[in-house]
Amino acid sequence: MTMSSDKKRKLSADNAVTGESGALKIDSGEPSPTVQHSTAEGTNSHTSKKRKRVDGEKVKYPDLTYADGKLQSPIRIADLQGLLLYCFADGIAPQWISLKHSGHVRKVVVLMVPGLEMGMFDGTIPLTENLDIGDQLQETKPNPDDANTMPEDDRATDYDRWKKGLPLPDRSHRFNPRSLVRNELLECLQPLADMFPHIWPVKAPGDNKYNKVHSPLQALLLSAPPKTKNDDSRTKGARPAKIEKGFVPKRTPISTYVTSREDLLENDYILHPVYFTSDEERKAQAGARQRGGQSVEEGWVDTHVSSLESAQPPDAEVEQGSMTAGRDVFALDCEMCITEGGQSELTRISIVGWDGAVVMDELVKPPRPVINYLTRYSGITPEMLEPVTTTLVDIQNRLLTLLTPRAILVGHSLNSDLTALKLVHPFIVDTSIIYPHPRGPPLKCSLKWLTQKYQGKQIQNGMEGHDSVEDARAVLELVKMKCEKGERWGTSEVSNESIFRRLGRSVRPNYVPCPGEARTGAVVDWGNPERGFGAQAAVSIGCADDDAVVNGVSAVVKGDESNHSIPAGGVDFTWARLRELEYLRGWCNRLPDPNNANESTSVPPSDQNASTEDITGQPSDRLQSDILVKTVSQTVSHISRIYESLPACTLFMVYSGTGDPREVSRLQSIQKKHREEFRSGKPWEELTHKWTDVEEQNLKKACERARDGCGFMCIK
Repeated sequence: MTMSSDKKRKLSADNAVTGESGALKIDSGEPSPTVQHSTAEGTNSHTSKKRKRVDGEKVKYPDLTYADGKLQSPIRIADLQGLLLYCFADGIAPQWISLKHSGHVRKVVVLMVPGLEMGMFDGTIPLTENLDIGDQLQETKPNPDDANTMPEDDRATDYDRWKKGLPLPDRSHRFNPRSLVRNELLECLQPLADMFPHIWPVKAPGDNKYNKVHSPLQALLLSAPPKTKNDDSRTKGARPAKIEKGFVPKRTPISTYVTSREDLLENDYILHPVYFTSDEERKAQAGARQRGGQSVEEGWVDTHVSSLESAQPPDAEVEQGSMTAGRDVFALDCEMCITEGGQSELTRISIVGWDGAVVMDELVKPPRPVINYLTRYSGITPEMLEPVTTTLVDIQNRLLTLLTPRAILVGHSLNSDLTALKLVHPFIVDTSIIYPHPRGPPLKCSLKWLTQKYQGKQIQNGMEGHDSVEDARAVLELVKMKCEKGERWGTSEVSNESIFRRLGRSVRPNYVPCPGEARTGAVVDWGNPERGFGAQAAVSIGCADDDAVVNGVSAVVKGDESNHSIPAGGVDFTWARLRELEYLRGWCNRLPDPNNANESTSVPPSDQNASTEDITGQPSDRLQSDILVKTVSQTVSHISRIYESLPACTLFMVYSGTGDPREVSRLQSIQKKHREEFRSGKPWEELTHKWTDVEEQNLKKACERARDGCGFMCIK
């Protein structure tokens, strides 16, 4: 009995949604026909018998299947990582795509190609006429059906419709992949349609609230350690820090963590005069402090440090391996109250030495009447301050004696304590900086959270406020732990696990070369990848151009007898990056030299006459269409060469990383200059770079656009 075409279509769709390897979440409604992934040899739904054999043996050929439904959100770079881990490690089945016979994927190659954008495929980013880069940034308007459409505008439209009682428009289709039809693409892009059936909107990691775009490399090459049976999601507060397997502590002196001049400015510290080398700079800084109410006349004092070099003790006085490196270390914490006029003023200061002994613990009488003792936080009551006669000046005089040029002050968000003390010191270690927030600045972890996570201790639990001695000791212990374990400790780099280590815990199946051995990985990138994410890979190959990247991928995937670092039969997973298009479009202004990680090539090898823009997004010249089309065509050719070099049963994924980041860089540069001018105390009308809500909203929209990347995937 012959099955009807309608039943066949329904059965195919059901298999795609509820296959053995995972399911795609779609909205309820009319069933949609299954869209099979096509390849250069034909669609998978009509696979020839030849495709079912690899190396002369019959195999269960892997098959990617996407049901043409409605995704609830765009896929992320982390979802691409999840697909990889599902094939090769302990990942779970993805729900946005179905992968049949996932256990028979023999290789995975992930290629990052910054500079490719969704708009190149739908015409919203033209490639066939002369383009002024600055005009392109301002005038390119996204297609209403494009994934690059600004969510902020959508929210406003939806709100207006909601107020009128109208149904909200269905925009879920923008998250779906779009078919690549060869004759509908520009000639330079057509070869992609021979390899990939769809182009996918792929969201880069970021934080729209704080206008941040996070690393697309880290999103794929670092993974959160898998949960264990001991993990309890019901636990309140910070969970204990997880350490990647193989982490090696590196004893580091405290001087390594002294906050740099740039970070002091970024975190609202007042710079000590030693940071200014000329009389003109010192005079300008003195004027800025005068305008900001931070001068000697306002009661501020600077510690007696004549130069940065005066902090360095003679080598003979420093014990080998000493964490203090001959410096005097003091942990500081203060408590404040609110006085008349809404001023925050000092009421208690606590200082402990490196050994944890209390050096100073004094209550301080504010000069103005107290209107709020902040007892809930400070623990200070009116009765405690009533008999106190110690003033801020008394404390400052004692600190000027204590804080010699060799003294390092440590604390948590110490800028607020120093402001209460009206004190400026050049050598600061701030635990809110050396233990960065997982989502990046301007967010900062609380001291209570850090102490619970990294020390397993509870502080600040009393009902009568904080204990400044307890807080100072907690800060000191965090700093000591950082010195014992090294610079990577307390960062997302160590709390996350390298994907290469995670793959290394899995073994190869019986039907591939060298069965039973651990999975291996490689990084092929510009510059020297051994000093970055490639440090954990079995093979790292540095390249000077995209052509070398293509050859490097072929070598690590197939194996190279001339390179003994590459395992026999090649590695299982390869991550690589093509960068010439990224450079030409002005998405970066430097390309690394593989012979020196600190040096950069001045122009890409693809075209040394190409004119582009710098990292801030400022246009330098017109970008000629012939140069752009040539580079796009060359980049697509490189992708095709990589595809052709791959063995059968290889999962091949290409992703752009981000969308266009130039406007974000330009606006962030303006914001940074505005902050520097504003902190200097200049009147608003004299600022050369002003930052208002208009610029803030423009930056928010630019970050949303920059997070909209694209991707492709297929099984070779």
